[in-house]
Amino acid sequence: MVEKTQVARGKQIQRRTGKTFHVATRLLPKRIRHPTYVLYGFFRIADEVVDAEDTAPPDEQRAELDRLRRAALGERETDDPVLEAFAAVCDEHDIPDEDVHAFVDAMASDIDTDRYETYDELESYMDGSAAAVGRMMTAIMELDEEAEAKALPHATKLGEAFQMTNFIRDVREDVVERDRVYLPLETLRRHGVSEEQILNLEFDDNVAAAIREELVRTERLYEEGVAGIKYLPEDCQLAVLLAAVLYADHHRLVRNLRYDTVSTTPELSFVRKISLLVRTRWKWQWNKDPEAVFYEVCGGFGSAHEHRERGPHGPGIAQSD
Repeated sequence: MVEKTQVARGKQIQRRTGKTFHVATRLLPKRIRHPTYVLYGFFRIADEVVDAEDTAPPDEQRAELDRLRRAALGERETDDPVLEAFAAVCDEHDIPDEDVHAFVDAMASDIDTDRYETYDELESYMDGSAAAVGRMMTAIMELDEEAEAKALPHATKLGEAFQMTNFIRDVREDVVERDRVYLPLETLRRHGVSEEQILNLEFDDNVAAAIREELVRTERLYEEGVAGIKYLPEDCQLAVLLAAVLYADHHRLVRNLRYDTVSTTPELSFVRKISLLVRTRWKWQWNKDPEAVFYEVCGGFGSAHEHRERGPHGPGIAQSD
């Protein structure tokens, strides 16, 4: 049984560290919103083991992640309210142990891995850092077997889309604060960009082309992800839709910067988030088709059938500069 104080602690963590996701979470029904706060609290605690401003030596980070893993799986007692609540939520909603392992393993990989040669390698990392999160969120919504089978592949893609948006938006931040480059090195080389150029924060047209390629790839992930919102419980669809709208709107900012997330990190203003919230809710009142509302609110994203642009690996959704 998860206590109110434990939910409040997760909510506090989300409000402080996940402002964009917090806006969307508030639209979830209580039965889903409270477990979501708990999940997010655990995700942030694990993430901060490897991404905090002052991290411990690698061996200590691994030991701490192992402690978190065992507590999360209910294999050891803990007095941490977030870990205790997370274990209870996993038990109550039958969250598979393998998704917990996948997430913690992804956090552990950040200790040793700060470059990804190919997108396939990055996607393997995201299976834990993002896709597993989408699967856990689907689990707490307690779909029937048929709906879950339909929803899960899309939830995986939407989780990856959110993660890729973060990687594209945070190129500068990842270099400055973590010495990490999440853009696939093969994408950089394809556009004549060296790893050192990114590490030196040197932006030019070639870097713009590389970031644009990953932006287009990510927009295809949004297409696949948003297509599965209709399989979720009706009272959860608007919240997930709004999360997709808010994350995807960062692409507008990136394009307005001519793809330069090396010199600066774009961020949605509070006013913009509220504007998107109001527009999404208003459109949702008249049209309960998540895909239609997504493309209408995110106008520049176009639709699956129009406003398309072609990148090096196929079509993506275009957006006006």
